[in-house]
Amino acid sequence: MKSIILKISASLTFLILLLGCSSDVNQPDQMVSWWITAGDKSVLLASQPTLTSSKTEALGPTITVDTTQVFQTIDGFGYALTGGSAMLMNTKLNAAQRSELLNELFRTDGNGIGLSYLRVSIGASDLDELVFSYNDLPKGKTDAELKSFTLSYDTMHLIPVLKEILALNPKIKIMGSPWSPPVWMKYNNLPKGGSLKPEYYEVYANYLVKYIKAMAAEGINIDAITLQNEPENPKNTPSLVMTAKEQALFVKKHLGPAFKSNNIQTKIIVFDHNCDHPEYPIAIMNDSEAKQYIDGSAFHMYLGEIDALSKVHDAHPDKNIYFSEQWTSGKGEFGGDLKWHTKNLIIGATRNWSRNVLEWNLAADPNFDPHTGDGGCDICQGALTIAEGSVIRNVSYYIIAHASKFVPSGSLRIASNLVYGLPNVAFITPEGKKILIVLNETQEAKVFAIQFNGMNATASMPANSVGTFAW
Repeated sequence: MKSIILKISASLTFLILLLGCSSDVNQPDQMVSWWITAGDKSVLLASQPTLTSSKTEALGPTITVDTTQVFQTIDGFGYALTGGSAMLMNTKLNAAQRSELLNELFRTDGNGIGLSYLRVSIGASDLDELVFSYNDLPKGKTDAELKSFTLSYDTMHLIPVLKEILALNPKIKIMGSPWSPPVWMKYNNLPKGGSLKPEYYEVYANYLVKYIKAMAAEGINIDAITLQNEPENPKNTPSLVMTAKEQALFVKKHLGPAFKSNNIQTKIIVFDHNCDHPEYPIAIMNDSEAKQYIDGSAFHMYLGEIDALSKVHDAHPDKNIYFSEQWTSGKGEFGGDLKWHTKNLIIGATRNWSRNVLEWNLAADPNFDPHTGDGGCDICQGALTIAEGSVIRNVSYYIIAHASKFVPSGSLRIASNLVYGLPNVAFITPEGKKILIVLNETQEAKVFAIQFNGMNATASMPANSVGTFAW
């Protein structure tokens, strides 16, 4: 009862803050802090001279922020902490260097960029140094009772790094995603491609239960799992093909009941693939027996358009939307990637109901290693490039930092109008601070007004830049 009262009290406090923002009686001038990153790298998440918001007339196009229109809660912004990312942090940085970097990434007191959400692979992803599962056996052997289950490989790098992160931010949310079950559960007996044998659906459900419990025993709470990374892509190493019909069957007859009987509170998220097939998650959630166990669906955007997220939301508004992966290429261009990712993900995904935005991936070395062999991404650029004792911050670092540093978990998306050439999205934090992220996607400097409660602040952003405004 005490925890329920505390939750109600916290909610009422947030509501009072929100309602208080809508009053414009005797408003004093407000100071607006802001930070900017330019596509030409002339400024990188750099603090700018404070703006004054007053009753003066708006100059230029106006972005109006409206706290009376409230949308989804934000769970957080972050990256995939691949096994390879953790290995680089653990082996290429000494303890002091790693501590300094993790403080920069995960501190939420304003001195870091406040990452609040991570995605990890359940077993190997294609950005591990080798392929493994938690129940690898000699060829021809099976283990339906999962007696050989072990997290031993993850205890070398991933789990120690996660523990250091949790010491800095115990509330960080972690999503787990499998790239493949153990090969002995698959028709092709290979890490790459193939599908799960129906006779192992129950065993695989128990495998995922064991994973969540084993991580919990390490002090690591898995907030959510997706059923399969990119279930329509058999080209990664490792990978697995799952149809919508197979996911629905797996959830309703096996994983959902296994979670329920084991009192697992981890969220079940379906799809975890591209925006070109919104009908896939919709079909799963149209199955009422499966839907009862499902929290929502996750997306990437290597194909399709970001408004696919709203199509799924509109079909099942009681279920959540997540954006779980988007890579930047080692052959990409900083300014172009900054614009595309900010417009489509930080702004686009959240304006289309996503509760999070995750980039792929946190770290790689100067050669875009490690990765698995054929079918492992060999040009995936990390948010960080980590070499022996050194760290370089790449475009993905700034894409995410413009949101994560200012929009903590528990914030709400609020309304803001779209202005030509200035895509934007607005939030209100649990403390009542208003945050506006704006992209100047044009080839010229833009002067515009930010309006809130009838007060205006005039800003000027250079061409091809991202700004975060806070008041």
